[in-house]
This record gives sequence, structure tokens and C-alpha cells, in this order.
Amino acid sequence: MLRKTFLILAVLCAAILIGCSKTETTDNSNTAAGNSNRTASTGPAGDKIGIPECDDFIAKYDACISDKVPEAARAQFKTAVQQWRSSWRQAAATPQGKAGLTAACKQAAEQARTSMKAYNCTF
Repeated sequence: MLRKTFLILAVLCAAILIGCSKTETTDNSNTAAGNSNRTASTGPAGDKIGIPECDDFIAKYDACISDKVPEAARAQFKTAVQQWRSSWRQAAATPQGKAGLTAACKQAAEQARTSMKAYNCTF
């Protein structure tokens, strides 16, 4: 129940951040071939959000799920990390989004501290 609540909260947070961000045009140079070295857990340095609190939280959360969450449950957590990374990077592209990300990432970290205790994860 706690995991479902956390996942729902994470998705809502991502949706809010996406909704508050300005639409940007995309560059098609980021093709599947160009992303062939990406993995669900880490990815290249370009995957950083640019907000220390967000980058730190995602790194710690990702390490926790990679090391301590059973393989059967890991996919849903990896999906949450990918959604956070994508929506937070998009929000960081605007001054308004960037301004709210520090608090949003701190809040996500606090919630994760509680929800991930079940897996003996510490942040």
C-alpha cells in the first residue's frame, strides 16, 4: 500500500512539474542509436538535472533500488526514476520550473526515506 501511494505521489509530482513547465522544441539528434549506451539506472552524465538536490536524490534512490529492491519489484521503481529524471530535467529548462525543483526534490527524498525503509535503504 505504501509503495502504491508513493508511486502515485511520484507520478502526480511529475505531472505537476510537466504541467508547470514551458513547452520547448526538441532536437531530433537524440535518436535511439545515439542513446544506445543509456541504461535504465544510470545513463550518461547528460542525464543530470542540474539541481544538486535532484541529482543527489536520484543517484541515491537508483542505487538503493538497484542494490536492495528484489528484481521482481525493481521495474516499477526504475520507471519512477525515469519519470522523475525526465520531468525534472524538463522543468529545469525554465526559470519557473528550476525555482521549484529544489523543494520538490527535497520533498521526494523525505518521502523516499520513509517508503524505502521497507527495503533497508537509507539516504
